Amino acid sequence: MVSIDGDCAEIVIWNTDGSQAEMSGNGTRIAARWLADLTGLKVVFIRVGDRVVTARALSDGQIEQDLGVYEIGAKEVADGVEFVPVSVGNPHAVVLGDPNEIGRIGPLLETHPRFPERTNVQVARVEGPGEVSARVWERGVGETASSGTSAVAVAAATHGRGTVIVRFPGGDLTVRLQNGHATLIGPAGRVS
Repeated sequence: MVSIDGDCAEIVIWNTDGSQAEMSGNGTRIAARWLADLTGLKVVFIRVGDRVVTARALSDGQIEQDLGVYEIGAKEVADGVEFVPVSVGNPHAVVLGDPNEIGRIGPLLETHPRFPERTNVQVARVEGPGEVSARVWERGVGETASSGTSAVAVAAATHGRGTVIVRFPGGDLTVRLQNGHATLIGPAGRVS
């Protein structure tokens, strides 16, 4: 569902299981590209839930989004799995390990009693300074090829600050973390 008012669009995102998502980095980026193309504006605003995301259409076809604040919690353990809780307007549990374990770890943590509203889960491996490979288990959806808020959560849990490239099966996203504030950069374009 979308409503438009000049340079601002409000979106509602429904998950496959019928639940409503509080935030979506990829969803807001797609909506921003659509609104920028529709209006001819380089800067647009996408409201999802309580957040307003400022998005800029870059000359290389990518969208740069100000996703606002993120919060990193202390490491925890649930059913023998160590994770870092991260909030990006929606909950995340980031596990350091082999991303191929997402099919086992994702459903285990998504529905764990520690997360009464369920959580998004990422299994990530640091490949080097500023580079991480990850796979995502989205709450209410299952495994997805990419996730914008997951990219922020993974970068925050693995690096804490700076610029990080997060490599998902569905493509790379760039995250800039500074003073508890996240910027997400990634592609968005029309498919035929």
